[in-house]
Amino acid sequence: MPTVGVNRDKLFEKLGRVYTDEEFDQLCFEYGIELDDVTSEKEMLRKELASAVAKGGDNRLAAEAAAASEEVIYKIDIPANRYDMLCVEGIARALNIFRGTQPAPEYRLADMAGKPLQQMTVKPETALVRPFVVCAVLRGVTFDAARYNSFIDLQDKLHQNLCRQRTLVAIGTHDLAKIQGPFTYEALPPEEIKFTPLKQTREFNAKELMQYYLDHDQKLKKFVPIIHSAVVYPVIYDANRTVLSLPPIINGQHSAISLDTKDVFIECTATDLTKAKVVLNTVVTMFSEYCSQPFVVEPVEVTDAFGNKTVYPDLSCRHMDLTTDYVNSLLGVNLPGPDIATLLNKMQVTASLGPDGKALSVSVPPTRSDVLHACDVAEDVAIAHGYNNIATRIPPTATQGRELPLNQVTELLRSELAMAGFTEVLTWALVSRAENFDHLRRPDDGNTAVEIGNPATAEFEVCRSSLLSSALKTLAANKENALPIKLFEVSDAILLDSAAAVGARNERRLVAVYCAKESGFEVVHGLLNRVMEVLGVPYKDEPGAAAAPVSYHWAPSSDPALFPGRQAAVYASTCPADKPVGVFGIVHPEVLTAFELPYPVSALELNIEPFVFDQFYQSKLEPLSN
Repeated sequence: MPTVGVNRDKLFEKLGRVYTDEEFDQLCFEYGIELDDVTSEKEMLRKELASAVAKGGDNRLAAEAAAASEEVIYKIDIPANRYDMLCVEGIARALNIFRGTQPAPEYRLADMAGKPLQQMTVKPETALVRPFVVCAVLRGVTFDAARYNSFIDLQDKLHQNLCRQRTLVAIGTHDLAKIQGPFTYEALPPEEIKFTPLKQTREFNAKELMQYYLDHDQKLKKFVPIIHSAVVYPVIYDANRTVLSLPPIINGQHSAISLDTKDVFIECTATDLTKAKVVLNTVVTMFSEYCSQPFVVEPVEVTDAFGNKTVYPDLSCRHMDLTTDYVNSLLGVNLPGPDIATLLNKMQVTASLGPDGKALSVSVPPTRSDVLHACDVAEDVAIAHGYNNIATRIPPTATQGRELPLNQVTELLRSELAMAGFTEVLTWALVSRAENFDHLRRPDDGNTAVEIGNPATAEFEVCRSSLLSSALKTLAANKENALPIKLFEVSDAILLDSAAAVGARNERRLVAVYCAKESGFEVVHGLLNRVMEVLGVPYKDEPGAAAAPVSYHWAPSSDPALFPGRQAAVYASTCPADKPVGVFGIVHPEVLTAFELPYPVSALELNIEPFVFDQFYQSKLEPLSN
């Protein structure tokens, strides 16, 4: 949890009353935050000085400690996802709305009818290093020393938290009176970027500046590796080719803001567009209260590398629909609908009831990026109601903890496969798109695999929809071992499923591969029979199979990953129809070539979920889906 230090007197001024430490601690508890410490700047420096002396350091901090302010500072622990409370403005606003002393503000864009928008154009080269930028303007801002420091501190807190030390997002703020639009976001060789950086008096090119920070600036040194090895560096220019910033490292001195700044141009460059929009919304909503028109933000039009135009920021509210029954069932209470709506309004979430008194329509403001699901709305109701006000009671049901049936079967199968002479492997659930589809000669229809947004590496692009690629990749890494090589894994494949609550589902599967100088088809065929034997699943034509709740059989198949005519599909015989649950056969030579395997391989992949039942042959899982 991030800790935010705020001046106590400034906070009380915004809250409109004075609290004792105990009273404020109780208010924080009621809102779900925590007063961690009560200190002062002088006291913090004294502690730092005492620690330095104890470690044999010098007394250079003594003068700073003597001159430091004795104003009381509250250190408040904030939930990690409440980015709107990383400054005194956000904390005071949230607590005032919670106490009912201030209505939730309406954030809106300035009416730009008949007025030109500021323009930002993104060049295609930025895709090589940092492809996104979003912008906004705060007009008529009135700064004093406290507001200015809070503005800078919020940026620092966001850089440490949501921005992940500037790797995902970097914030730049500029005095609009000193620069001239339209602006361009470019990526150039470091030797071609020349400007005077913030707090410097001479001009550097970007390459010299990186080396200067590595050698002389401990604070900025840690950010240099983000772009140091890039062929081109990101840079923002105004219409006069004045450098505004070299993100994510430093702003230019020319456009630096000060206490006299009235119009602030804000740009956020990013590798993650979603987080960039959250960061921009957080900054402008927190400090638009100091604008000449409070809570009004001037938009900026951004033209991306493809020529698409988008206006930022997006201050529209997000809407959710849920029911009061859902909220009450999660919390174990029985709150009336009007009470739930009132409690949500205290948390800055506007709520209204439907005609039936149960349907709940919720409007989430741009400050509450932490509200992602209906359960987050229910959590806000619980906080506003007070967890201590939820009556304790004995649960209406009694349960006994035990191993899930699917996991129990998994463990039994692992033992049986090991006793059959196979070696267990444990592989990543993430694979490359080529390994999941192209290497297996299987088509990518776009409706099978779960894609990873903004993957960190090309090897982790999708969630595997089959275990076979992982097993073959492991074989390739161990092909120098003595033959035969027999490997297995019992783990989950992940499949897209529109019927699932999260749009995807896990499916427990078994995969086994046999690699030798001969194909070994009979080995995996025998392994299938052994697996079914230990599971108690009869073959379809065996005597008594008709009385069993599930049986199995195989039939010719045409899986592209396996050799034609040397493969079969496995079916679970259930009512009302047979369901394909697996495949076994000799791996196709082109697949072996793709995985760089020099020997024949036979493979079995089987969904074991249809065969999980108890001693009375009652299924422990949901029936197979069509």
